[in-house]
Amino acid sequence: MGEQGARSKEKAAKRATDAEAGNAAAGPGKRSGAPAKRPAKSAKQESHLAMVRRARRINRELAEVYPYAHPELDFRNPFELLVATVLSAQTTDLRVNQTTPALFAAYPTPEDMAAAVPEKLEEIIRPTGFFRAKARSLIGLSAALRDDFGGEVPGRLADLVKLPGVGRKTANVVLGNAFGVPGITVDTHFGRLVRRWKWTEQEDPEKVEAEIAAIFPKSEWTMLSHRVVFHGRRICHSRKPACGACPIAGLCPAYGEGETDPEKAKKLLKYEMGGRPGQRLSPPPDYPGSPAPPLGAG
Repeated sequence: MGEQGARSKEKAAKRATDAEAGNAAAGPGKRSGAPAKRPAKSAKQESHLAMVRRARRINRELAEVYPYAHPELDFRNPFELLVATVLSAQTTDLRVNQTTPALFAAYPTPEDMAAAVPEKLEEIIRPTGFFRAKARSLIGLSAALRDDFGGEVPGRLADLVKLPGVGRKTANVVLGNAFGVPGITVDTHFGRLVRRWKWTEQEDPEKVEAEIAAIFPKSEWTMLSHRVVFHGRRICHSRKPACGACPIAGLCPAYGEGETDPEKAKKLLKYEMGGRPGQRLSPPPDYPGSPAPPLGAG
């Protein structure tokens, strides 16, 4: 038993050392050190309690890596965030941000957008793709806001999901970032990372949301969503993750699926991590990268 305990302590110490070293990915907000090596595979399946502890540690590590994590859609009020989130389906936040200045100049309020000529609205939002369906949703939700909510975006999930084109993901984005109501946003990046990290095996977004919500305190839900999405967009890519430049490599059961050479991995980093512009034309003051260019500027 003494020998077994010593071996367990040795493994735990090595894991902790690897995780600390893994915080060294290039970019702002990192601690010094070298990227972690691939964690040793345990002969025993990870218990639920161990997974929860690992998940919470990943969240703490990501909070240090991305202290400036934020919604990557430009908005000035709940209506603009709601519209931008609807437009973000099947396109990038960058393309939405490049499109919305002209959109909100033409239709600044729900009343204005509800009265829009569909063809004119479609032409403005064409760069975001699926512009006809999105125009129908925008006109429909704007009319509902005008007629049912006094022209104001409601601050309740049950009300938001009744609006045309608004599902739980969109509702949670609006609630978390415009009203301060905690919510988990299960987009493509969030879903694939939490499965890659073995926090859940679920594919259905609502089931993913429920399982992840059970792991973290409610107060963490909104910022957890931002951190995970930031990490998925910048380092933990779908096809070729930058494993060798990942600050949480020592905590990741999927380490090695991507590029493990630190120098090659560093070249895979995106946005501010790779020294390139971000997705927002008007990023928050604490964002360490540069603003995105307006539509047609590059």
